[in-house]
Amino acid sequence: MKFREFDFVPEIMDGLDSMGFEECTPVQELSMPVIWSGADLIACAQTGTGKTAAYLLPVLNRIASNPGKGINTLIIAPTRELVLQIDQQIEGFSYFSGATSLAVYGGGEGAAFDQQKAALVQGADIIVATPGRLLSHINLKYSDFSTVKHLILDEADRMLDMGFFDDLMRIVRELPAKRQTLMFSATMPPKIRKLAEGILNKPQSVNIAISKPAENIIQTAYMVYENQKVALVRSLLKGKTDYKSVIIFTSRKINVNGLVRDLRRMGFKADGMLSDLDQKEREEVMLRFKNRETQVLVATDIVSRGIDIDGIDMVMNFDVPRDPEDYVHRIGRTARAQSSGVAVTLISDLDQHNFKRIEDLIEREIIKIPLPPEFSEAPIYDPSAPKHYGNRPSGRSNEPKKSGSILKKKIFRHRDRGNHQGHQSE
Repeated sequence: MKFREFDFVPEIMDGLDSMGFEECTPVQELSMPVIWSGADLIACAQTGTGKTAAYLLPVLNRIASNPGKGINTLIIAPTRELVLQIDQQIEGFSYFSGATSLAVYGGGEGAAFDQQKAALVQGADIIVATPGRLLSHINLKYSDFSTVKHLILDEADRMLDMGFFDDLMRIVRELPAKRQTLMFSATMPPKIRKLAEGILNKPQSVNIAISKPAENIIQTAYMVYENQKVALVRSLLKGKTDYKSVIIFTSRKINVNGLVRDLRRMGFKADGMLSDLDQKEREEVMLRFKNRETQVLVATDIVSRGIDIDGIDMVMNFDVPRDPEDYVHRIGRTARAQSSGVAVTLISDLDQHNFKRIEDLIEREIIKIPLPPEFSEAPIYDPSAPKHYGNRPSGRSNEPKKSGSILKKKIFRHRDRGNHQGHQSE
């Protein structure tokens, strides 16, 4: 279905044309008519499916058709990175309509807080906020939400995982009871249903490819002992300086700086992203990565969701995520907007049980490639066996076979062969 088949005002269509949007994604095609009708909505769609545009476009069309005073729409998202991304998309879609928006998040300077306060008092058309910073403003008793017509919760499951349930309910109590509420989530566990029952009114549901990685991601894994991981990263990336964009995810902050140092010694332009950075530093790191000034970004799960960067060649999981859903979000950074990509996971002997849970979730077995020849042995993948603690091999070897070496070459010669026309971003 094409966007021109919807009854968008000319100003919104001009914005879509300027951004190269022509064909709707499934979540957009199914969600926008529901939003257009005025009904509440609970939508389950994984990252990279275009859900941000699915809720922004109908709302912006209403604002352009019937501008008013005060805050029209409140969007709540779990992280400042996602808040900034949504705000950037609003700027693009509304360029010709003149709708105003402001991002409300913590970590900035005092002037940013004052700017946020002014918008909450005087009213911007759309406020995009993290729950914590928005509550800080609410507690100071000057925010005016009396004109809010739309409440949108993006990545609701992530917000609940981060412990924001009570904060969200506190925010909802500040809003008019008569409003349209839209909830978007990558997963639909019982806690999301509970939240939906508390704040949505007879919602309609849309479900798109729940918790499954895109088919055009080549997924592979290596069995490796913990103390072999850094050497394996060196081996896999050695001589691959033509890679323009790689993300390495680690579950532990302590690994970030060490990996960045190793990568820089190998000749890569590498940066690290973790929660210890202040907001200005985070924005600078992400800008360098987005502009291809940085080839490899080493990150904790702070960027596993909601970061919209096209053309990422590979995602590597230095650690197996404990939550299978996080695996889907991590590797969803590649193969976005119908392009293709590569995802590689390093599985230690302690992580086999967690990796088996991932395979159960995505309903497929991921191929385990033998280690390169310079590695003498590796753990055997046997998630049914008891855990073996320690860093050293247990006496069993796993020498690389010829077929594994061929597959490795095939994977690391893989280039983006996807469709680069009409990219749509989350």
